[in-house]
Amino acid sequence: MILTKLDFMMLKRHISGKELAEQIGITPANLSILKTGKAKGIRFSTLNKLCQVLDCQPGDLFDYEEDE
Repeated sequence: MILTKLDFMMLKRHISGKELAEQIGITPANLSILKTGKAKGIRFSTLNKLCQVLDCQPGDLFDYEEDE
């Protein structure tokens, strides 16, 4: 299972959900779906913008954990 660390990176970078959504060009509702791990996928263009705005690598945003 893929776990998201988006909340952690947002706290670390002192950026709100509204501000991040605006900067990467998605709605706050879609950002919420990403943050909660309910998204079925993510576009590379969105991932690229997340990494640019949060100054991080894709691996900083996600973890892998084996399903039980």
